[in-house]
Amino acid sequence: MGAEKKWLFTLFSTTFLSILLLLLYSISAFSSPRPFPSLVQHGLHYPPAFGYYIFGGRGDKDRIFRLLLAVYHPRNRYLLQLGADASDEERYRLALALKSVPAIRSFGNVDVIGKPDRFSYMGSTHIAATLHAAAVLMKLDRGWDWFIALSALDYPLVTQDDLSHVFSSVRRDLNFIDHTSDLGWKEGQRIQPIVVDPGLYLARRTQIFHATEKRQMPDAFKVFTGSQWVVLSRSFLEFCLFGWDNLPRTLLMYFNNVMLAEESYFHSVICNSPEFKNTTVNGDLRYMIWDSPPKMEPHFLNITDYDQMAQSGAAFARQFQKDDPVLDMVDEKILNRGRNRAAPGAWCTGRKSWWMDPCSQWGDVNVLKPGPQAKKFEETIINLLDDWNSQSNQCT
Repeated sequence: MGAEKKWLFTLFSTTFLSILLLLLYSISAFSSPRPFPSLVQHGLHYPPAFGYYIFGGRGDKDRIFRLLLAVYHPRNRYLLQLGADASDEERYRLALALKSVPAIRSFGNVDVIGKPDRFSYMGSTHIAATLHAAAVLMKLDRGWDWFIALSALDYPLVTQDDLSHVFSSVRRDLNFIDHTSDLGWKEGQRIQPIVVDPGLYLARRTQIFHATEKRQMPDAFKVFTGSQWVVLSRSFLEFCLFGWDNLPRTLLMYFNNVMLAEESYFHSVICNSPEFKNTTVNGDLRYMIWDSPPKMEPHFLNITDYDQMAQSGAAFARQFQKDDPVLDMVDEKILNRGRNRAAPGAWCTGRKSWWMDPCSQWGDVNVLKPGPQAKKFEETIINLLDDWNSQSNQCT
């Protein structure tokens, strides 16, 4: 009897082990990423690509990771930065989180800045960090066409297939930058006061310094201002970074002592440049609600703002509280994105289920499938381009 029990136990164990191995193989076959059958293709005959700079500070690791997944596409390039006030442990955990996403592991198109920049909201270090990010993205990838900076408080209102599809009909030298030469109250309160950003030379974070006197407005160039949120062409950024003309460097030194320089630097460079001033489309492609009277930052968006936000035709919205329920609505109704998963596009070929990420398998990443939001966004772009063609929104 003992021998028979031993034989049955051996048979049961062998059968159980075989079934377990078969189950594990089946799960692996469905969930593991397959080698992509086509390479990422760039150029005028292919959809445009974007270089994303996503930044935040201490405590923003999860926000940045969620935002990255919401705007992820294999054709784009991404640079993430947690500022100097964040810990090395937080940066390490952000880099580790990237490895949990099959597509990011395979395409290798996301990087985290290891030596962070020091930047303050009010000072010129913000411009320095943005220019640094643009330079790094150019060195990493020659294929992207437009540069987009997003903070951890932003979120998309279109899929990347929507964005790339609509931008396919846009000239790739155009720059979407909200601008005006009517400085109004900003002349006396932002441009003329002289400030110093200690983040340029101090290791610790501190407030900007204000000089007691103001300076006259320049007459060698004209100052423009507008929204700090821009979508800039690669050719214009190359001019800012490597330009043969000294204008970008001259203005960089001038705006080094201007409060909230990111609201004026790119605007003034492009509108004072004969080569680029006619490439300005006057819009920032963002949805924001400002308090009345306006404060330093726009209103925090929530569920009550969803319908108007979704119908706005904007590409991005800001600003949001961390994990606000309205972000879940955007994920579900616009991005079709599951928790801790990339927003799916035509490139994702896996089955969608609670246990499987559809973007853990992929096909041709150069194919797009725009959704319903693309139509609303396209209307916005068409209206902006109509104004641009009539020269009613260019630098004046």
